[in-house]
Amino acid sequence: MNVVVGFGLGVAAGLLAGWWLAGWSRRRGRGRAIPSQRPGRRQLLRWIEAAPLGWMLLDGEGVIRTINPRAVRLLQLSAAGLHRGEPLQALCRAPQLRSAIDSARSQQRLQRLEWQHGEEDLEVHALPGDDGWVAVLLQTRRSLEAQLEQQERWVSDVAHELRTPLTALLLVGDSLASQVNSRHAVLVERLQRELLRLQQLVGDLLELSRLENALPGDPGRSDPVDLGALVEKVWAGLRPLAEQRRIELALHRVPRQPPEPEGEDPAPTVVWGDGSRLHRALLNLLDNAIRYAPDGTAVQVDLVSSGDWTLLSVRDHGPGLSEQDLTHLFERFYRGDPSRVRSKRTGSGLGLSIVQQIAVTQGGRVQARNHPEGGAVLELWLPERGTRRRERPFSAWPSGR
Repeated sequence: MNVVVGFGLGVAAGLLAGWWLAGWSRRRGRGRAIPSQRPGRRQLLRWIEAAPLGWMLLDGEGVIRTINPRAVRLLQLSAAGLHRGEPLQALCRAPQLRSAIDSARSQQRLQRLEWQHGEEDLEVHALPGDDGWVAVLLQTRRSLEAQLEQQERWVSDVAHELRTPLTALLLVGDSLASQVNSRHAVLVERLQRELLRLQQLVGDLLELSRLENALPGDPGRSDPVDLGALVEKVWAGLRPLAEQRRIELALHRVPRQPPEPEGEDPAPTVVWGDGSRLHRALLNLLDNAIRYAPDGTAVQVDLVSSGDWTLLSVRDHGPGLSEQDLTHLFERFYRGDPSRVRSKRTGSGLGLSIVQQIAVTQGGRVQARNHPEGGAVLELWLPERGTRRRERPFSAWPSGR
């Protein structure tokens, strides 16, 4: 997510938290004035009014309770009108905006929308709150596109500057390895290993940067993807690593519940998404499971389809995840307890962060839990939109298991 959006969301969190705390303090004092260093409601509203980004606060009924002048201009509303207290639907009937707000309210998750309103290309973020309230952040995409282009040029330059010397160093390492004596063989081997690790790190950072600048559900990169076949393809590439430690794949396809109506495709594993990115996500998930699986066990992959969602879960039979792991597992460069790792291989620390970003760009999510019978389970939820023969409304997020 770019700097402008990150700043805007940070301001949003601060404003809403401050407003809530101010109200809580008044309720605790039962009307008595309580000295506080926190800004009051009036100050928070003044900040929203003066913000360079468009802001709206909607209550649980979709009624506008606060809207600043920038949002009025971006939504092309009458500048002379008093819009507070009016239902948003009566002023702006755009179904895309309403869908994003409804999804934020029902899923209790940030919703991001790229929306063309008249001649304006807008970026919209809907942030859910308590009791059905939703904060809506609006900004024009013209400035964002300029920033993304500049960042892409910077990433390209960095990739060129880093990859070229790394490739040269790897060639030097290979040359040394063919000529070195036994005395220095260990040092050259270590050099080659660290150079390969640095090369992987650079590649993962570039991929993560590209994913963070991608919009969810890009229709230009979506095709039907059979997850069952993709799992088997990814495992074929990892099989040499798994066979070294006698680890097998156990793939289970659970029949669709409820069963499909007559005449519809019963295959429960087809989703609509970017095949290359889903390949990368499964590669990272299965590779992670192999690292933590004990020798001679199986990595269990379950594919379950229900309603508008497909769940792909990957379970190892290792020691499971600690509370700290569950909190920080998808953060960049986070590494869990090294005693859990059963493999000598080391990664970049970005694999699961990449999985999380891929899940977001595909309109899904990833989460982690411990299996009741032991081992860690990573669950990737993906929408099936685009694969069904009949139209289905976008359902609320599945609750998981």
